[in-house]
Amino acid sequence: MTRPIRVLVWGENHHEKHDEIVQRHYPDTMHGTIAAGLRELLGESAVVETATLDDEEHGLSEERLARTDVLLWWGHMLHDAVEDAVVDRVREHVLGGMGLVALHSAHFSKIFIRLMGTTCSLRWRQADDRELVWTVAPTHPIAEGVPQPIVIPSQEMYGEFFDVPTPDDLVFVSGFSGGEVFRSGMTFSRGHGRIFYFSPGDQDYPVYHDAGVKRVLSNAVRWAHQDRERVAPRIGMYRENDFHTAREWDGSPL
Repeated sequence: MTRPIRVLVWGENHHEKHDEIVQRHYPDTMHGTIAAGLRELLGESAVVETATLDDEEHGLSEERLARTDVLLWWGHMLHDAVEDAVVDRVREHVLGGMGLVALHSAHFSKIFIRLMGTTCSLRWRQADDRELVWTVAPTHPIAEGVPQPIVIPSQEMYGEFFDVPTPDDLVFVSGFSGGEVFRSGMTFSRGHGRIFYFSPGDQDYPVYHDAGVKRVLSNAVRWAHQDRERVAPRIGMYRENDFHTAREWDGSPL
């Protein structure tokens, strides 16, 4: 029997405590809503948990990461509050094979910038823009069953130029009512890990309730997932800077 995908949804959990608009849109918190959407679409094929900035070690201990197949990350106001030691730890696990799905303002998170190696800056405007998320790679697994386009009535505008490396795959491109366009869904590979960036999801709008957005995220989890029991030993390559010693799974549990 195939083991369920182990998913961890990480949320900053700042706006949910201090912003009435966010509390109204997300009474179960943003990370809780994202997790619920994944449980709805992934069903018994996944075990979905949550963690927040205020948790001990930000909920990202070595033990927690070792048993995580795919990590989803939403942050906005408190990127600098994430401890560098935790960022280093997450980076090692991504390089060792853990999937990462970076959401909206996570483009400015420490972990995303570290993995991209660029500024990850972009243009933005908060003006209730309509966003149309167009699929430009219809055969990509993340695009399976996604509406063409996803129509988001109100959303923060993200626009080019987006300072990230050339992606492995460009899956979605968004157009906004102000005329701007944005590469809103891209994949990257770093080490043995798969990374997906998806921009829709500003805290002031109920974007994560949208059925199309939930479909994208559930597809992204499936795509980013790898058998960590077999991949995880390779994390030693990065911790020890040794890329020559053979590292194979011996069958023992993590």
